Amino acid sequence: MNTEAAPAAVSPDNSSGRTRIAPIVALVLLSPLVGEVLSGATRLSFLFAYLPEIMFWGCGTLLIREVVRRWGGNWTTMLPLGMALSVAEEFIVQQTSLAPMPWLGSTPMYGRVWGVNWIYFLFMLAFESVCITLVPVQIVELIFPERRKEPWLRARGLVMASGIFVVGAFLAWFLWVKIARIQVFHFPDYKPPVVTVALGLLAIVVLALISYAWRGTRDQGRGPSGKVVSPWLVLPATLVMGFPWYILMVLIFAPRPQPPALWIPVSATIAWAAMTVVLLRRWASASGWGEMQEWALSFGVLLVCMSAGFLGSSFWLKMDIIFKVVLNVIAVVGMVALARRVRRRAKAEVGPVHLQGAD
Repeated sequence: MNTEAAPAAVSPDNSSGRTRIAPIVALVLLSPLVGEVLSGATRLSFLFAYLPEIMFWGCGTLLIREVVRRWGGNWTTMLPLGMALSVAEEFIVQQTSLAPMPWLGSTPMYGRVWGVNWIYFLFMLAFESVCITLVPVQIVELIFPERRKEPWLRARGLVMASGIFVVGAFLAWFLWVKIARIQVFHFPDYKPPVVTVALGLLAIVVLALISYAWRGTRDQGRGPSGKVVSPWLVLPATLVMGFPWYILMVLIFAPRPQPPALWIPVSATIAWAAMTVVLLRRWASASGWGEMQEWALSFGVLLVCMSAGFLGSSFWLKMDIIFKVVLNVIAVVGMVALARRVRRRAKAEVGPVHLQGAD
């Protein structure tokens, strides 16, 4: 993760039009592309959903990045805001963590307590905050390194992005809650309790306050003397940390006669998340942690997201499977090309340093 805080006073006005707009467009498109399309959640047969996803996820992620850069924060500042965006999706917009899952029928779902689908919510809280927000931001900043420390939006851009975000949230709510859930899955209209929705709004506020409180902090770990982890170790380690999350999906969509008590997967998930965050902060705080490590981390998450997305593909249309395979291959090729670009950039930066040392 990018650990350097961005100066809040940096203005995006000094960039040319193309340079200023390119990373904005890339992030708005890449955010739902990674989390929804490459993962297989949004498939070719209903690719029209990508448009409201661009409006909600894309603009939401763009606004989160803008806030974090203006605050001078880093990835630990961004994570709570990414979680807040996930809570907004799961509790307010599409309410998938509140309504009984229509694709599972009318029988009670494992993990549903107090009107909340806890197993599903915990998975989505991590998946959406990482794959929708953190990883797309990091990839785009690797593509446009000269813009990574500064805000990208002017006042008018903030207003436009906020407006599109609100409209996208409404479209996503309407298409899922009022159309797909009723007409496609034939599930009766469900209105979550007002108290539950209010708790979701409260959680969003609390997460935003946590992010603001962490805005001036830097990653604490081994410090400058720590040995940096090789990117070729970061990549497989990310796979090891990422794949266990999908056990939660197996618990939901492949129910067993006697599933474990709810507190067991919930406690294990929280512990695994805490361990992952602590480990990443420790790695990222070491001297020498740079763009190749950030690339390896992003690529690892992307590989987990894409490969695990095939778990339910036996029920897909053939064209959906082909579409996902083609896009996943393109994504892998693109990430390999990005790695080469990052390595060339690193070598170019090392050269002048050696020449200065020789002088």
